[in-house]
Amino acid sequence: MATPDWALTIAYWLHMIATVVWIGGLAAMIFLAAPISRVRLDEGGDERLRLRSLQRFDSLVWFCIILLVGTGLLQMSSHPNYQGFLDIGNRWSTVILIKHLLFLVMVLISAYLSWGLTPKLDRFILFKTQKRGANGDQGDGSYLESTRKITRRISILLTINLVLGICVLGLTAVARVSRM
Repeated sequence: MATPDWALTIAYWLHMIATVVWIGGLAAMIFLAAPISRVRLDEGGDERLRLRSLQRFDSLVWFCIILLVGTGLLQMSSHPNYQGFLDIGNRWSTVILIKHLLFLVMVLISAYLSWGLTPKLDRFILFKTQKRGANGDQGDGSYLESTRKITRRISILLTINLVLGICVLGLTAVARVSRM
């Protein structure tokens, strides 16, 4: 049974929205939020700015991933070049396979950011806040160095995800013009 045009239209529309939100959000985090938080950190300001930005973005990322998987499966299964799971008998399916492998890497990086680095940054901030409250200590170099290492790693992974996202968009363009 063929997928109705209206369902496919909604799937394409939601897929594009999720892509724009995720890729645009990555660009905003890298080019807007990160530089602002770096300035505030250097001035001894609130490290929570970066953490809150990451936590808010995290929810959007996982919502987008769910939307992309759901709508992508519908689109792919209704495409005339789709021959079956892992069948790469034509150029379109080869490009789509590479695209999905890059998407999987993006999801894995997002998982590490969500459940590895962001909680680690949160723990450092909580520790520092408790330590400061307990003895009035304004900070030590090891704490600052640790948070800088974590935020640097977060920035690198966000940048990698942005580059991979741009590559995924490029592969989508290639797939659009690919014939059997």
